[in-house]
Amino acid sequence: MSKLHDTLHRVTSRVIENSRKGRADYLELMRREADRRPEHKDVACSNLAHAFAGALEDQDAMKSGRGPNIGIVTAYNDMLSAHQPYGRYPDRLKIFAREVGATAQVAGGTPAMCDGVTQGEDGMELSLFSRDNIAMATGVALSHQMYDGVAALGICDKIVPGLIIGALRFGHLPAIFVPSGPMPSGISNKQKQETRQKYAAGEVGRDTLLESELGSYHSPGTCTFFGTANSNQMMMEMMGLHVPGAAFVQPGTKLRQALDRAAVHRLAQLAGTTERTLAQVIDEKAIINAVIGLLATGGSTNHAIHIPAMARAAGIHIDWSDMAELSSVVPLLARVYPNGAGDVNHFHSAGGMAYVIDELVNAGLAHGDILTVWDDGLSAYASEPVWQDDELAWQKVEASRDETMLRPASDPFQTDGGMKLLTGNLGRACFKSSAVSKDRWTIKAPCRVFETQSAVTDAFKAGELDRDVVVVVRFQGPRANGMPELHALTPSLAVLQDRGHKVALVTDGRMSGASGKVPAAIHITPEAKAKDGKAGPLSLLRDGDIVRVCAATGALSTSADLTDRIPAKEPIAEHGVGRELFRMFQVHADGAEQGASAMLASAGL
Repeated sequence: MSKLHDTLHRVTSRVIENSRKGRADYLELMRREADRRPEHKDVACSNLAHAFAGALEDQDAMKSGRGPNIGIVTAYNDMLSAHQPYGRYPDRLKIFAREVGATAQVAGGTPAMCDGVTQGEDGMELSLFSRDNIAMATGVALSHQMYDGVAALGICDKIVPGLIIGALRFGHLPAIFVPSGPMPSGISNKQKQETRQKYAAGEVGRDTLLESELGSYHSPGTCTFFGTANSNQMMMEMMGLHVPGAAFVQPGTKLRQALDRAAVHRLAQLAGTTERTLAQVIDEKAIINAVIGLLATGGSTNHAIHIPAMARAAGIHIDWSDMAELSSVVPLLARVYPNGAGDVNHFHSAGGMAYVIDELVNAGLAHGDILTVWDDGLSAYASEPVWQDDELAWQKVEASRDETMLRPASDPFQTDGGMKLLTGNLGRACFKSSAVSKDRWTIKAPCRVFETQSAVTDAFKAGELDRDVVVVVRFQGPRANGMPELHALTPSLAVLQDRGHKVALVTDGRMSGASGKVPAAIHITPEAKAKDGKAGPLSLLRDGDIVRVCAATGALSTSADLTDRIPAKEPIAEHGVGRELFRMFQVHADGAEQGASAMLASAGL
């Protein structure tokens, strides 16, 4: 392990200092929770009977207290391809627990939305706040205090962050995250993207588009592009919350089953100890590692929101300035679709997370000394799992097996991590430069202001955007409408860009890790909708104002004088598709840079 890079040391020290009180308060709470957690022998028999009644095969073991009891928190549904394999996991995990004298029960389930299904639809307005809902559901599941460890079953976008936030309130317990792996690769990503753009341009019909999409999303398992779901799995490796190398092993394989078994066996081993609890594993260095992994692999911009929220749940403060400073020194080691041609299966075959972690640690660009759920710190995650001689084993990845996918830290795709912080008189925003060609990092053009995605699409179809333009989509922040993802805009804007126009998107909404090649200043804070009577500067823009987006200098500004302008009228909150049920989250939400959480804000975290 090399000496830690000076910038990494400096940012880590700052995060530790800024988190000092919050972290101390959190750890003290976890100490109190550990002390007050009742032993089963001290719990009333009626309570225990309720908890044991349904566990017919394990009832005797539970009554006698022969071994630890593992709580399974599952986000299973069979509408999400990534979560469909989880349907059979509880029965399997219970068998694995019995192998080592433990028991396991499904403690509870959480919601699991698919942004791919709701993309561009009204239901997307529930998506971000489903993370708070998942965290609360996790809290409900674990509140029965019947468990000695937690097996968290979740993969996709808001689900893993929600599970972490909820489980951290029970951080006195050990916890391991158990993925199910990606589906096999389908049609090439280039072919899929070409069909999407042809459809946006009116060159092919809906039937052709649907067949193309079905050729890509075709079977159980995680979608294979490097969006938020797969970025989640990457971060679990970087934070040491998986069995090493578990992230990208496909469902239904012997290796996948062996990793699942190892997770349960390890939980049974850790249960009852105080050495590797979730509160101890997720510390300031682990959070920094999550950021570093995101930057080194070109992961999803959604994590600029999720990482601060997860950190807050552990009493840790990190912001976009910290992330941008890390980005200045963390090299881009991977190009995975949409940042490259190959998908996560190709990434894994090329050496995957084992190679990335080994390179980062050896370059002094990751904290190798973190406490993980496995032995040997992060170095255990620098080897890849294999099924060898009918048993689970790990082996080193000596070199990248495909340098179009993975490159060494000494010769990266980019010398920086590709996530820029933009600031100026329009606010603070994120810009994913790793997905955008460098000749498009600076866009200066008249803006066209919209307040809905559909209005952008209508203007595109009418030919009103066929020019150099900065498309501004406002009132898309957490307080306005739940901060939906605006990925549905990408094909139209990409068509304009391919026609030779200078195009950029500026929004207080979200874009995903699949956003693609169009330059975008996203997650703008403060958002357009007023907070405490003060509207954000996006609400003051008018059609034709010159807007400048520059990833090279970190600028987000307009030359227009906004001083005496009256804010635009805020759209009326829409009802239907359950949106009204989530209104309380919007009212109490804080800003994107703080994690856009109503729950954490209300809890004073």
